[in-house]
Amino acid sequence: MDIPRIFNITESAHRIHDPFTPEKLAALGAALRLERGTRVLDLGSGSGEMLCTWARDYGIIGTGIDMSRLFTEQAKLRAEELGVADQVKFIHGDATGYVSEEKAGVAACVGATWIGGGVAGTIELLARSLRPGGIILIGEPYWRKRPPTEDVAKGCLAGSISDFLLLPELLASFGRLGYDVVEMVLADQDSWDRYEAAKWLTMRRWLEANPDDELANDVRAQLTSEPGRYAAYTREYLGWGVFALMAR
Repeated sequence: MDIPRIFNITESAHRIHDPFTPEKLAALGAALRLERGTRVLDLGSGSGEMLCTWARDYGIIGTGIDMSRLFTEQAKLRAEELGVADQVKFIHGDATGYVSEEKAGVAACVGATWIGGGVAGTIELLARSLRPGGIILIGEPYWRKRPPTEDVAKGCLAGSISDFLLLPELLASFGRLGYDVVEMVLADQDSWDRYEAAKWLTMRRWLEANPDDELANDVRAQLTSEPGRYAAYTREYLGWGVFALMAR
């Protein structure tokens, strides 16, 4: 079980696999007013930066599940590096349908709502691992401004304009699902840059080290096209944020 190898290549140097900086991740933890000993479940935990830094800074106890072998191993190493390996554990596996036996105070899926078949299904899944009065975290894209054409939406790597909502619409959709939005931290263009542009140096270094790899042509094509595509489309049109929800 693993994610497509291209993602393991392009994001191998990332600690955060979404358009958040360490500062925004810390701001989110502070905004949630996390108490020491809070149990946090993270479906699609990537390289574990959220759980590891929150364990260090706020004393949480965490469990993360991710399909990438590489990212899961990086998460375990990060826990050792920060001295929190006794507070967090990382499981290599498919988080689809995962329900924790121990109820969490925070249940999160940050940027991987395909796990539950979309936002609504992911919220329903996370709620099954949540203690009464707990908080659900959803990381999800939204349109900063609605694309004028379907081609522009596809330039943002969306399937169509209807894939995402404007921010007010997204916030309203949580209410229709029976949840209050109690906090949010949003990416900005600078944090998008740090997520996307960091891939380019990683790809260049990988190509220099692996010129004969079977994916070399794909990586070369992506490195050639991605800066222009990102600047023209994603950076201008696509927002991203983490939204804290509590059941009404």
